[in-house]
This record gives sequence, structure tokens and C-alpha cells, in this order.
Amino acid sequence: MCGCFRFCRRKAFWPRRAAKMKMRSHSDTSSVDGFGRNHQDKGARSAGAKLIKGIQRIWGGPTNQPPPQMSSSTPSSIDGLHAAVQEEPQLDTPLTGARTLEQCLEGQFFHEASQLLIERENRLFGDIMGMEKVESPEEEVAKLSAERAALEKLILQTVKRSLSLNRDLNFRLAPALSSAVRAIQQEEHQDQLWRRKGWTPPDWRPCGWRRLHDARLRELVEERMENPPTPPSEPQAGQSSIKASIHSMGLRMKEDLLLVVEAVRTCYPPEMDICNFYAAQYHRTFSSRVSSLAQFVLDDSDCSFLLRWVNDHYPRILQKLSAEIDSSALGKLLTDDLLEPLEEQYLSKQQTELTTYMDRVLEEARDNFTSGEEPAMEDGCYVSTMAFDIIQFIHGMVTSAEAIVGDLAKAQRITCELKGLMQRFQSFQAAVIKQNRATSRAQVKANLSCIAQFSDVLRKKQLLPADLQENCLSVLSDMKQSAHTYLLTPVHKGLKPHYQKLGTNDWLHNSHFEKLLVAVEKELQELQGSIPSSNQELMGQLHREVTEEYVKRLLRGEVRLKDKEKQLKAYATVKDDADSLHRLFSRMGSQEDWLKEILHKIAEVLRLQDVPALQMQVVLLGSDYPDLSEKHVSALLKLKTNISKVDRRTIKATLVETLDGCRPDVSTQTFFSRVDVR
Repeated sequence: MCGCFRFCRRKAFWPRRAAKMKMRSHSDTSSVDGFGRNHQDKGARSAGAKLIKGIQRIWGGPTNQPPPQMSSSTPSSIDGLHAAVQEEPQLDTPLTGARTLEQCLEGQFFHEASQLLIERENRLFGDIMGMEKVESPEEEVAKLSAERAALEKLILQTVKRSLSLNRDLNFRLAPALSSAVRAIQQEEHQDQLWRRKGWTPPDWRPCGWRRLHDARLRELVEERMENPPTPPSEPQAGQSSIKASIHSMGLRMKEDLLLVVEAVRTCYPPEMDICNFYAAQYHRTFSSRVSSLAQFVLDDSDCSFLLRWVNDHYPRILQKLSAEIDSSALGKLLTDDLLEPLEEQYLSKQQTELTTYMDRVLEEARDNFTSGEEPAMEDGCYVSTMAFDIIQFIHGMVTSAEAIVGDLAKAQRITCELKGLMQRFQSFQAAVIKQNRATSRAQVKANLSCIAQFSDVLRKKQLLPADLQENCLSVLSDMKQSAHTYLLTPVHKGLKPHYQKLGTNDWLHNSHFEKLLVAVEKELQELQGSIPSSNQELMGQLHREVTEEYVKRLLRGEVRLKDKEKQLKAYATVKDDADSLHRLFSRMGSQEDWLKEILHKIAEVLRLQDVPALQMQVVLLGSDYPDLSEKHVSALLKLKTNISKVDRRTIKATLVETLDGCRPDVSTQTFFSRVDVR
């Protein structure tokens, strides 16, 4: 039992309290009889000193020392804290007489101790809940003041140990903190009662314990952020002091906020919103420290490290605790005037690195071609790693930059030199084609694989700003067409003798088209070597160009179909040729099935005899392919020499009238615009 309370017992203070109150009601002279002022002050100070010594005994030592360690049987997880808090007795029930003040302090029942002191305050100064105001013995007032100061000190010490819950394994502190918080709320309520009553309050009113609680937690946060731990698991060798400082502060903040959410929160009522209070203090302190660092001239490594913490690590920490912490109310760690120069420094460095890397990859491909080295083959296809390497590098850098600066649009700025790279790639391919070396065809096929990879990624991934993406895709489209022209021009040159037989009288009666198919198949074998997607596009373009050549030769009018018999023969020939051509190109990878339907529709025009039927068929053909012109229809109808000029004009007029009433569909295939008619 502490000395101050032995003193109280010797004087029989507590039993005489009621008697003294009764004496006060009969006398206006309510000063302490037999005690001079000096003796009274000395007694109060003596009582306060003895009470402090008793408080020290509660903690097992000086009041500025932490509480004793618990035994090894004490639970060691945060879950144990929840259990400890729930085991605290319900102190809201009036407990006057159940425990003495000394027992409350020894057991850390701060809420009950506050109740006892408030009851004494009401007796000394008049019950502000209803009793009349009375004069108070100065000795008792001084003693009550000293005891309140002692309780306040214990409560604030307990509050300051809030973040020691799991580290010290002091599970007794959890119910103590809960009781301290309830005592603070109770004292705040008493302050409000005094304000409403309008009486002159005791010197300790208002006590402002909530304000003291908040100030003590601010001090606690600042002290912990001022001296954060150095994680033993993190390699410190070669790490700059700025990185080490940011990392240790961030780690301290993360661990402490996690402890607040998982354990400290259970000791507070919801209306105190303790999680957001702690978050605001850590945010303010961390922001102040990081802002100070940001004002130095940072090297590129420290700059990116600081930005990653500001825009990536810190938001993710708050996101994980979003159930209890409102991150939107905290604002930014750095103001724009500090953040923008750092982001500019980082993005400029990343842009330079990306441009240098892309140029190096392209230069390597150029050197390989110059030295006569043929591109590598995989699964029978010529390939180049250039596109893959550049795409991977761009994707990694943009993804990383988005996390570090916290904004995709800003991150995409580092790709601004990509159009220049595509143009240099285009120049490289033009040089390959112009030199026409032994390895040129292989190199162009390998380039087609790069073009396909670049195009696919640029369309599906948000790596570039929209205008830059469009410009790059335009360059790639031109490169693909240039490559196709280079590879297909020799094919058409080899097929020209066979093209010349199409649409002639011999074509109807001899196997000239079969010879064309044999020649086409031979050329198609030489075109193999591109990756499947590129080969499909190349085969599709050749399929379309051969079909266009077929129709162009037919519409030249070298064959005259004077009667129904010849027209039916031409119908069967065109239809069979369409089917044979389709089978061949489909086998080689083309997926342009619609080309067969064009030849079938043309064959149908050759078969029909009645003008109304011809009108309908020509209208259908024009509706499917709006680029069908009067010249094309006129040339096709001239093959049927038994149709008069008047009928031809009638059929063409019907087509023109139909096309004038229809808006062209942008998604409709075009064909006839590439078929020249004399």
C-alpha cells in the first residue's frame, strides 16, 4: 500500500468526510480549522509526493519506465490483445465502495478511479447534477488536485505506451488502455457539465484530457518516426542514407498503423475514430520528413526510390487498411511544387534509357544483315527478337513508371521517341529491299514477324498516347505493304504469261487455268517462311491480287459470248475456276473466302438471259460491292453480245439508281476499285 493512502487512513479522512460536509452547512467559515495556510500547502504537497511514490510502486519503478515484462505464458499474438480487452470488467457500473482509489490505481482501473475522484469533486464543490454549491476545505481540495494529477500522469503514460502492445508482450496494457480511454471520455463529460452549470469550476476544470491525449499521441508518432528501426533483414551495404531513411520511416509507419487497426482500435470507442487519427498523424509526420528530403538535389536512384514510396508503396499500405482508414482524407504526401520536378527528372531519365536501348537493338539487327547473317528460323519461320526485346522493355518501363509517378498518361511520355524508332526501322527495311541481297527476302520475312508483334501490342496494350499509337501503326502498315510488294512482285512477274491466257477463247476450251494454278502453287511454296499470322496476310493479299487479275482479264472482252450455250460454258468455267482458286489459297493459309463469292456472282451474270433477272443480279452485286462502277457493268454485259445497247443502258441505270439511294457501308469490302477497265 502506498504511503499517501496510509496517511489518509491515519487521519481517518474518508469516514470524517460526511461529518465535515454537515459542519459546513451550519457555518460560513469553511476553512480548515487548526491548519494555517503554510501547513495546509505543505500537507497537500506531502500527500501528492506520497501518492507519486505509490504510483511508482504500481509500475515497479520510476514512472518514466515501461511496465514489467509478462511471463512466458503470456499470449504473444495480437489476437491475445482482443481477448485481454474483452476480459476487462465492466466499469460503467457504479463501483463506489467496491475498490479504494489505491486499489484502482494498482489494478489500472483508471475509469473507476476517475469515477471516485469525480464523486469527491461533486461533494466538495456541490453536485453539479443538482446539489447547491458549497464552500470547500482547502486541504481536501489540494489533496484531490494532487490525486487527480497523479491519475492524469498514469493515464497519459498508458496512452503513450499504446504502440507497445505487442512489442513488449504486455497484454495487461490493453485493458489498461481501454480503461484510460473511458476515463478520458468521462472527464470530458464532467468538463461539459461544469460549462453548462456556469459555476466557477475547480482549478483543474476544464481538465482537457482529450486534448492532452491527442497531444501525447502526436508526440509518440513524432518520436517513433524520428527514430525508426533499421530492418535487420534489409541489406544496408551500398544503400544511400536517403533510401535508408525513407525505407525505415515507411516500415515504421506500416507496422504501427497495422497495430493500430488490429489491436489499439479495440481499446477505443468508434466515435473517437482512432485509426484515422493515427493515420493523420503519421501522414503529417511522414509528409514533413519526405518533403524535407525532396528539397535536396537527389541522384536518379534516390529520386525514383522516393517517388515509388510516395506514389506506390504508401498508397498500397493505406489500401490494405482501407476498411478502417479513409485515405482520401489524407491528401498527397508531397505538394505539386516538390513532386513535379522529381517526376520530370525521373521520366527524362527513363526516356533516355528507353531510346538508347531501342536504338541498340535496331543497330544490332542492321549489323547482322550487313554482315550477311540470315535471320534465325523457328518452326520453319524466319524470326527476329528485335520486336520482342523492345516490346518487353517498353512494357516493363511503362508499367514501372506508372507505379512510380502514379499516372499512366505521365508514364507514357517516356515512349515519345518510339515513332522515331519505327521510322528508323522503316529505313532499315527500305535499305534491305533496295540492296536485294541473298538474305533480303529472309530478312523481310523476319521483319514481317516484328511488324505483326509491334502492331498487335500497340493495339491491345495502353503503352502509348493515342496520337503516338496511331502514328506508329501507320508506319507499321506502310512497312507491311512495302514488304508484301517486295515479296509478291516477282510472283506476279512469273505468273504473267498465264494471266495473258485468261478471258480469251482458248481459256474457254483449253486447260490454261490449270497451268496457272500449278504455277501459283509453285510460287506459294517460295513465299513460305513468315510466322502464321504474317503468312496468312501475305497469302490473302496474293489471293486477292490473282482474283483481281482474273476479273481484269475477263472484262477486257477478248472472248465473245454470242449465244446462250457459250454463256453457260463461260458460267461453268468461271465458277469452277473460282472454286479451284479458293481451294488452293485456303490450303496455303488465305482466309479471304469472299473472293470466291465475287466470281460466282459474275458467273451468274453470264448465265442469266432475261433483262429483269440481269437487273436484279447486277443490283445485288453493286449492293455487296459499292465500288462497282458503270464501266465494270458495261464491260461485263458486253461479253454477252446478244444483249442490245438499250438493255445494257437499262441495266446500268438500275444500278446507278440503286447505288444513289444507298449510303456506302465503311465496313464493306472493296474490290472493283482495284480492277482497271479500259
